[in-house]
Formats: sequence, structure tokens, C-alpha cells
Amino acid sequence: MAVYTEVTDEALRAFLAEYDIGGLLAFRGIAEGVENSNYALRTERGDFILTLYEKRVDPAELPYFLGLMDYLAARGVPCPTPVDGRDGEALRSLCGRPAAICTFLEGVWPRRVRPEHLAPLGAELGRLHLAGLGFPVYRPNALGPGGWPKLLDGCRARGDEVSPGLIAELDRHLADMLAQWPRDGLLPDGHIHADLFPDNVFFLPDAAGKPRVSGLIDFYFACTDLLAYDVAVCLNAWCFEADGAFNVTKARALIGAYAAARPLTPEERAALPVMCRGAAIRFLLTRLYDWTHTPPGALVTRKDPLEYLRKLRFFAAAVSPESIGA
Repeated sequence: MAVYTEVTDEALRAFLAEYDIGGLLAFRGIAEGVENSNYALRTERGDFILTLYEKRVDPAELPYFLGLMDYLAARGVPCPTPVDGRDGEALRSLCGRPAAICTFLEGVWPRRVRPEHLAPLGAELGRLHLAGLGFPVYRPNALGPGGWPKLLDGCRARGDEVSPGLIAELDRHLADMLAQWPRDGLLPDGHIHADLFPDNVFFLPDAAGKPRVSGLIDFYFACTDLLAYDVAVCLNAWCFEADGAFNVTKARALIGAYAAARPLTPEERAALPVMCRGAAIRFLLTRLYDWTHTPPGALVTRKDPLEYLRKLRFFAAAVSPESIGA
């Protein structure tokens, strides 16, 4: 469910009067996503996406997200472009929520990830990282290593209800991981997506019928962090099969295509196993927090945190970068 704030016809028409995108032709809620209220919007000038930013998004950070998308789109990255109103501003208010209109991207996200999806994904991620290098705004990663101990503390009271002994195991993993985390300045950093799951990547067939990336969406976890960490997020999100097995063929395709677009340093390759552990614990902890704090009947769909416990255990046992395709 991804419509938390209902928009009336009257409010929408008044809102659209602040833009030069033509009259309203169609409007419907989009059922995918969990953070914001999203609507598909068709006007006389084409198709757009209207987003109302809900309480989990800090309004003060929206200029960073919208600015980064605008910057990347201008440099050829297939991401939504914020649409300015007649006053030159993209961010405004609708129904008591911060709101923005962005361009619509064609494509379909893969319900079943196939090996041929991974090389286009890796190449596009590498191009995104290169394109973002000149963006001058800094946003720290609130869900990076500095935030993991606090997230874990927030889960202590009820975490073992999900799985007996879970909190003690996570304490051990986190202490070991933070001791191995790359020190400041060792690895290249820049602007990362930080949430590039399959439902945030659209594909269309190319002239030969093979998948090509047609859109990267949902930049609302984007931040300034280690570039290799974004690769680690994708290895977690794209390279495990339905039975929990890690597909090293997919991983090699992802990393190889990424490195062809933006070469990885030897230090980045060496750090990928611990980066993958970090990405696994990040998603495990946010899922665990939601699982233990979401009241019955809430609109947010809880996701299984134990999926990422299994991934964390796999990466903790990885003996070398080669074992995860690096």
C-alpha cells in the first residue's frame, strides 16, 4: 500500500494550476512502495508521477533528493526529473504534505531477477556514481555504520521474539563488522542510491531483445557514502535465489559490468565482503525495527527480517572477495 494521503479532485486541480503541464486527464494511486503516497498523473502534456512525502521523510532533506535527481538526469542517468512549477520551484505542499511532480519513466521492474538483468544494472550503477561526482551537496548516511548500534538498541526489547538468541547474534556480528569497516579515506566515496532493489529499477528490451535499464527510481535513501557500499546493497538485493542460495554468476556479472563503467580499486574489492555484511545488517535491522514496532492494522507491510539474517550469515562466512564474485 502506498497511498496514505488521499488527494481530492479540487485539491489536485488547484495544485496543478501552479504548473505549466496542461490540464488533468487521468489520476490514480500507485499501490507499490512503502514510504510515500504516489500517484500516476496524466495531463495534456504527458505522464508524470505525483509524490506526497509522508512522515518518515524529513522535509528538510527533500531539496537534496530532488536536486540529486535533477543533477543525475541532466547527465544522462535514467532517473525521474523533478518538474518545476511556474515559480521555478519543484517542492511545494499538497493536502498538508510536502509534494513534488516528477517525470514518468517507461519500463517494468523484474518480478524474477534473471542473470541477464545484472550486467545492465551494474553498468548503470557505475555510470550513476560517476555522474554524481560533481553534485556539491553532502548528506550523511543515517542508516550507515554509525546508525546501526542505535537501530539494534531499538530492537532489543522484542528482537528475540522474532528468533531466539537473535539479539546476541547481531551484537557479535556488529562488533566484528565495525572492527573491520574501512577507515575514513581508504575507499572512494560519493553519492549513492543506497536502496537499489529490483522494484526500484525499470527495464525495457533493447533492439536485440535483451534487457536494458530504462529507469532508476526512489532516491529517498540516497546519501553520500562509500561507492562500493552501493554495490554491496545490490549484491544483497539481486544475487540471492528464492531458496536463499547466493548466485555467484549473477554477482560476477554485476561487479564486472560495474567495474567496466567505474573501475574498482583493489581496496574496494578486498572490502566487498564486509561491505556486504554491512548492507545485510542494515536491511535486517530496519526490517526488525519495523517488525517489532509496527502496530496491528498499520498500512505499512512488514518485511521478514530473517531473510537478511540468512544473507548476513552467508557473507560472514565468505572467505574471500572471489567467493562473492569480486
